[in-house]
Amino acid sequence: MTMTPYLPGAGDAVAYPSGTLSVDKSVTLGAVPYDFHMPETTLFENLEISARRFPGKTAIQFYGNAISYSSLLDEVERLAGYLQHVCGVGQGDRVVLFSQNSPQFIAAYFAILRADAVVVPANAMLLEDELRHIVTDSGAVAAFAASELLGQIAPLIGTTPLRQVIVHHYGDALTDSDLAGGGLAIPDWARQRAGESVLPSGTVQWLKAVAEAHQPAPHRSTPDDLCMLPYTSGTTGAPKACMHTHRTVMASVAGSQLWRRSHAESSFLAVAPMFHLLGLQNGINGPVYVGGTIVLLPRWDRRTAAELISRHRVTFWAAPPPMLVEFFAQPGIESFDLSSLSCVVGGGAAIPEGTARLMKERYGLTFVEGYGLTETASFIIANPLAAPRNGHLGVRTYGVDARVIDPATLEEVPVGEVGEIAVHGAQVMLGYWNKPEANAESFIVIDGKRFFRTGDLASVDADGYFVMRDRLKRMVNASGYKVWPAEVEAILHTHPAILESCVIAARDPHRGETVKAVIVLRPDAAAIDEDALLAWCRGNMATYKAPRIVQIVERLPRSATGKIAWRELQEQEMQGEPLPNLKA
Repeated sequence: MTMTPYLPGAGDAVAYPSGTLSVDKSVTLGAVPYDFHMPETTLFENLEISARRFPGKTAIQFYGNAISYSSLLDEVERLAGYLQHVCGVGQGDRVVLFSQNSPQFIAAYFAILRADAVVVPANAMLLEDELRHIVTDSGAVAAFAASELLGQIAPLIGTTPLRQVIVHHYGDALTDSDLAGGGLAIPDWARQRAGESVLPSGTVQWLKAVAEAHQPAPHRSTPDDLCMLPYTSGTTGAPKACMHTHRTVMASVAGSQLWRRSHAESSFLAVAPMFHLLGLQNGINGPVYVGGTIVLLPRWDRRTAAELISRHRVTFWAAPPPMLVEFFAQPGIESFDLSSLSCVVGGGAAIPEGTARLMKERYGLTFVEGYGLTETASFIIANPLAAPRNGHLGVRTYGVDARVIDPATLEEVPVGEVGEIAVHGAQVMLGYWNKPEANAESFIVIDGKRFFRTGDLASVDADGYFVMRDRLKRMVNASGYKVWPAEVEAILHTHPAILESCVIAARDPHRGETVKAVIVLRPDAAAIDEDALLAWCRGNMATYKAPRIVQIVERLPRSATGKIAWRELQEQEMQGEPLPNLKA
C-alpha cells in the first residue's frame, strides 16, 4: 500500500468517469442490485425529465397546495431567465439561497442550476456577519431570500459582490383555501404574503420576477461543471465551502435512491432543513430524480408531521434521531395511520433503544442509519435495508472505498481496531473552495486513489460494517447540526468581558449534544453572569451554534505547550466530573 499527499487540481473534474459502480457482493442487499450505472444528466435535467414523464403529477405538496411537475418547471424557467437577463448571472456565477423549507426554496434551487450557475445554500439561522463571510468568500452576485431573512442579507448588497436579491414570501405558495386551514396548523410566518410591502434598493419581489417571464438561454452545464458550494465549518474557525459538481452530487442522489428502493410512487416527507445536505439530498434531489412527491413541512412540528404522513401516505422519511424520538413520544401518536411508512433513514447518532423498539414493535419500522458528510454529498456509507445493524454506520455503498487508517502513520489498521475513516468515491467533493491548506490536510492518495480524511474515528468489523467510536476533530453534533468550537470561540472572544474560552459538547436528552462554553473573564471586566452571557450569545450567532450552557471558571487547563487542554475538559464533562477552578 502506497500513500502520498494530495492536492486537488484542475483535472479533478473528470477524476470519476462515467460507467458502472459496484458494491461488495459479500454484503446482503436483498432485492437491490450490486451494480449501479451512473446517470449522465445534470441535476436540473432530472427535473426536466420528470416533468416530461409526469407533467400533471404532484411534485410538491405544501399545506394542501399540490404543485405539479409542469408548474414547477415553468416557474424554474422564468426565474432562470430573470437571473440571466436581469441579474446578469452567467455560467459558473454563484447565487446564494437563504430560506427555510418552502416551494420557493425548491424552485430557486433548480432555477440557479437551470441558469448554469452555482448554488450556495446558506443556513437560515445565520446572522448578518456570518452571512457576509459566505457571500464574500463565494463571490456570490445574486441571491434568493425569504422575506423574514431580508434584514440579514440586504446590508450586503453593494458592500460585497452581491448585486441583487429576489425576495419570496412563503404564503404566496398557498391558495386562499389552503390558508383557511384544511385541518393543518400553518404557522403565522408561513402565511405571510408579499402584499404591497416596500423593498429596499437592490431587491425585487419573487412574483414580479416570475411575472416578467424571461426565457433563459439553453442549458449548457455538463456533469463535471461545478453546481454547488455548501459551507461546512472547520476547526480553524471560518466556514469553508465544499466544491461539488453535478456528477459528485448525482453519484450520491442516484445511488441512494437505488439503495433505498425509491421510485416514482414514493412520497417523501421533507422536514430536515434543505440548506443542509440531509434535507437537500433526501427532500429535493432524490424525490425529483425518481419523479416522486415531496410532502413539505417548513419547520419541525411533530403533530403536523404525523398529519402529513397519514394524509399523503408518506413512504420515505429522512430524519435525525432526536426528531424521531420526539415524534414517536408525542401524545396521541397511536391515533395516526403511519402504515404507509416503509423507510426511515438518518444519521449523526444511533437511535435510543426505546424508540427503536417502539418503531419496530408497533409499526414494523427499522431506523436505517447511514453516514455521510457535506464533503461527500451525504450518502457514502449506509446500512442495507435488507440487513441493517442498530448502532452501526453501515457498509460501503456503490463505488466507495472506505478504510480505517491510523491518523498518525496513515496505514490501514486491522479489522476491529479504531482509526480514522478515509473515503474514496464518486461523490467526494473536488476540494475546499479557495482553501489549498485545508485541501493539503484533508486529502491523501492510497494505492493510487484519492481519499478524503473525514476526521471521524471508527472501527470496521469482519463483515464490513463500520461503527463510530470518537472524533478526531473537535465538533459538537447538536440535533444533526455540526458546530465547530473554534468558530464559536472566535465569536465569544469579541465580547469585552471574555478573556478566553473553551467550547465543548455537553450531553442533552433532546439534542443528543449541546454547546457548552467554559469561560474565563477579564480581571477588569464589569460584573456579568452566565445568564447575561447566554443572552449575548443568542444575539450574536446562529441559534444552533449559540452555547446553551455557560460556565465561568478562574482559569482553563493547559497542555505542556501552553495550549488549552480542550480534550481534558471534554472528557470531564462527558464523565460528569466537576470542571476545575470554578468561580465561587
